[in-house]
Amino acid sequence: MTRIRIKWPKGELTAALADTPTAQAVAAALPATSRASTWGEEVYFSLPVRVAKEPDAQQVVAPGTVCFWVEGAALALPYGPTPVSQGGECRLVTTVNVLGRIEGDPRALAGVRDGDAIEVALI
Repeated sequence: MTRIRIKWPKGELTAALADTPTAQAVAAALPATSRASTWGEEVYFSLPVRVAKEPDAQQVVAPGTVCFWVEGAALALPYGPTPVSQGGECRLVTTVNVLGRIEGDPRALAGVRDGDAIEVALI
Protein backbone atom coordinates (compact mmCIF):
# COMPACT_ATOMS: atom_id res chain seq x y z
CA MET A 1 0.00 0.00 0.00
CA THR A 2 1.27 3.46 -0.92
CA ARG A 3 1.04 6.30 1.60
CA ILE A 4 1.12 10.01 0.77
CA ARG A 5 1.35 13.24 2.76
CA ILE A 6 -0.74 16.25 1.75
CA LYS A 7 0.48 19.56 3.24
CA TRP A 8 -0.97 23.07 3.13
CA PRO A 9 0.04 26.22 5.06
CA LYS A 10 -2.03 25.43 8.17
CA GLY A 11 -1.99 21.65 8.28
CA GLU A 12 -1.32 18.25 6.78
CA LEU A 13 -2.88 14.83 6.39
CA THR A 14 -1.71 11.41 5.36
CA ALA A 15 -3.59 9.02 3.13
CA ALA A 16 -3.31 5.38 2.12
CA LEU A 17 -3.73 4.60 -1.57
CA ALA A 18 -4.97 1.29 -2.94
CA ASP A 19 -3.14 -0.51 -5.72
CA THR A 20 -5.10 0.85 -8.70
CA PRO A 21 -3.85 2.10 -12.08
CA THR A 22 -4.76 5.69 -11.16
CA ALA A 23 -3.12 5.48 -7.72
CA GLN A 24 0.05 4.17 -9.38
CA ALA A 25 0.01 7.07 -11.86
CA VAL A 26 -0.47 9.59 -9.03
CA ALA A 27 2.37 8.04 -7.00
CA ALA A 28 4.66 8.17 -10.04
CA ALA A 29 3.97 11.93 -10.40
CA LEU A 30 5.02 12.73 -6.82
CA PRO A 31 6.36 14.86 -5.29
CA ALA A 32 4.17 17.61 -6.72
CA THR A 33 3.01 21.08 -5.78
CA SER A 34 -0.27 22.71 -6.73
CA ARG A 35 -2.81 25.33 -5.66
CA ALA A 36 -5.93 24.34 -3.75
CA SER A 37 -9.46 24.98 -4.90
CA THR A 38 -12.48 24.45 -2.68
CA TRP A 39 -16.02 23.48 -3.66
CA GLY A 40 -18.35 23.14 -0.72
CA GLU A 41 -16.67 20.67 1.64
CA GLU A 42 -14.24 19.37 -0.98
CA VAL A 43 -10.63 20.35 -1.66
CA TYR A 44 -9.21 19.64 -5.09
CA PHE A 45 -6.00 20.48 -6.91
CA SER A 46 -4.45 19.64 -10.24
CA LEU A 47 -1.70 17.07 -10.65
CA PRO A 48 0.34 16.27 -13.80
CA VAL A 49 -1.52 12.97 -14.29
CA ARG A 50 -3.60 11.84 -17.27
CA VAL A 51 -5.62 8.66 -16.80
CA ALA A 52 -8.84 7.07 -18.03
CA LYS A 53 -11.92 6.63 -15.90
CA GLU A 54 -11.81 3.24 -14.15
CA PRO A 55 -14.76 0.79 -14.36
CA ASP A 56 -15.63 1.28 -10.67
CA ALA A 57 -15.66 5.12 -10.80
CA GLN A 58 -18.15 6.63 -8.32
CA GLN A 59 -19.89 9.95 -7.82
CA VAL A 60 -20.98 9.56 -4.17
CA VAL A 61 -18.23 8.55 -1.74
CA ALA A 62 -17.60 8.49 2.01
CA PRO A 63 -16.02 11.55 3.63
CA GLY A 64 -12.24 11.22 3.49
CA THR A 65 -12.13 9.23 0.27
CA VAL A 66 -9.14 10.10 -1.92
CA CYS A 67 -10.46 10.56 -5.46
CA PHE A 68 -9.07 11.49 -8.84
CA TRP A 69 -11.25 13.70 -11.04
CA VAL A 70 -10.28 12.51 -14.53
CA GLU A 71 -11.80 15.41 -16.50
CA GLY A 72 -10.06 17.99 -14.29
CA ALA A 73 -6.78 16.06 -13.86
CA ALA A 74 -7.10 16.74 -10.14
CA LEU A 75 -6.94 14.98 -6.81
CA ALA A 76 -10.31 15.52 -5.10
CA LEU A 77 -10.66 15.22 -1.33
CA PRO A 78 -14.29 15.45 -0.17
CA TYR A 79 -14.93 15.72 3.56
CA GLY A 80 -18.62 16.73 3.53
CA PRO A 81 -21.40 18.00 1.27
CA THR A 82 -20.68 19.81 -2.01
CA PRO A 83 -23.04 22.11 -3.96
CA VAL A 84 -24.48 19.07 -5.82
CA SER A 85 -24.92 16.86 -2.73
CA GLN A 86 -28.30 15.56 -1.71
CA GLY A 87 -28.46 15.81 2.06
CA GLY A 88 -25.19 15.21 3.88
CA GLU A 89 -23.54 12.99 1.27
CA CYS A 90 -20.19 13.65 -0.44
CA ARG A 91 -21.21 13.95 -4.10
CA LEU A 92 -18.59 15.00 -6.63
CA VAL A 93 -19.29 16.90 -9.84
CA THR A 94 -18.77 13.75 -11.96
CA THR A 95 -17.82 10.14 -11.33
CA VAL A 96 -14.23 9.87 -10.08
CA ASN A 97 -11.61 7.18 -9.70
CA VAL A 98 -11.38 6.09 -6.06
CA LEU A 99 -7.76 5.87 -4.89
CA GLY A 100 -7.86 5.37 -1.13
CA ARG A 101 -8.66 6.93 2.24
CA ILE A 102 -7.42 9.79 4.38
CA GLU A 103 -5.92 8.58 7.64
CA GLY A 104 -7.40 10.41 10.61
CA ASP A 105 -10.09 13.11 10.54
CA PRO A 106 -10.78 14.37 7.00
CA ARG A 107 -12.45 17.49 8.47
CA ALA A 108 -8.91 18.87 8.91
CA LEU A 109 -9.33 19.80 5.23
CA ALA A 110 -11.72 22.56 6.36
CA GLY A 111 -8.54 24.56 7.10
CA VAL A 112 -7.57 24.64 3.41
CA ARG A 113 -8.31 27.96 1.69
CA ASP A 114 -8.79 28.59 -2.02
CA GLY A 115 -5.36 29.31 -3.50
CA ASP A 116 -3.35 27.69 -0.69
CA ALA A 117 -0.12 26.05 -1.78
CA ILE A 118 -0.45 22.26 -1.63
CA GLU A 119 2.44 19.82 -1.49
CA VAL A 120 1.89 16.11 -2.07
CA ALA A 121 4.65 13.56 -1.52
CA LEU A 122 5.19 9.88 -0.94
CA ILE A 123 5.87 8.86 2.64
